[in-house]
Amino acid sequence: MKTFTPRKEDIKEKWYLVDAEGKTLGRMATAVASLLRGKTSPEFTPHLGPGNHVIIVNAEKVKVTGRKREQKTYFRHSGYPGGMKVTSFKKLQAAKPEKIVMLAVKGMIPKTKLGRALLTNLKIYSGPNHPHVAQRPENFEIVR
Repeated sequence: MKTFTPRKEDIKEKWYLVDAEGKTLGRMATAVASLLRGKTSPEFTPHLGPGNHVIIVNAEKVKVTGRKREQKTYFRHSGYPGGMKVTSFKKLQAAKPEKIVMLAVKGMIPKTKLGRALLTNLKIYSGPNHPHVAQRPENFEIVR
């Protein structure tokens, strides 16, 4: 018996809507990463993207456990000497809450061409509204 491998033509797009309000950041990010990757599908193929699109709303209402709100920091570097910028979780959540969720999911996706392509299927919005109503996204409930 031959192993079934889906072709690109066999893959159907699905849209999922995730409400981040009250969800723990890391647990939500792992669920979203597995959705983007297609691990929940029986036709999972590691070298193909599943065509899943994920919309995350209420990104500003995501929660973290422990003292991460005060202690967690995000680093970026310009490439020049002395060009490191450090931002705290609290400041980044006030300024760009979508960036926090994006970085959490990005860390759980493979660091390859396919991983970068999968991240284009992730849409994050800080409020409860999103412009993808026409795609009729299916609600995806994250347990815990």
